[in-house]
Amino acid sequence: MATEFQKISLSGRRVEASNKVMTFTEQLYLPAIIKGMGITLRHFFKKKVTVQYPEQKREFSPVFRGRHILMRDEVGAERCTACGLCALACPAEAITMTAAERNKGEEKLYREEKYAAVYEINMLRCIFCGLCEEACPKEAIFLTEDMVSSDYKRTGFIYGKDKLVMPLEDKAH
Repeated sequence: MATEFQKISLSGRRVEASNKVMTFTEQLYLPAIIKGMGITLRHFFKKKVTVQYPEQKREFSPVFRGRHILMRDEVGAERCTACGLCALACPAEAITMTAAERNKGEEKLYREEKYAAVYEINMLRCIFCGLCEEACPKEAIFLTEDMVSSDYKRTGFIYGKDKLVMPLEDKAH
């Protein structure tokens, strides 16, 4: 009965293992070492594919999507009106925002009466698909060619308006 179970092979590719006696050179592993050195020497003279990062920058695809940025208009006011379409379009649910009403005297800061008081993107959840960019009716959010910087803590990957809003240009220069 036990021998019947030993003969069963689910894949149909059962191979009997044999204990072949090795020759003296095979016991020294010299053929295997010489083959390995040959492969190493062959790769030693091939063109290297490693990029020396700080000195050389890797070329990205023209459709590369990197870090997000919240745009400003020509006057310097934030374009985002907190409509929430980018958050709805995000398949990873990485975007959260809280809308607020604009106060008097803030006309130069915000374009519309409603603005995003809190706008956060969790970069650990983001899949950089660009759907938020396509969904925005005000062209307020774009994915740049910049890489998302690394961090040691998870909280460093939750980008708020301080990291997302396009900085104001210096008018003094």
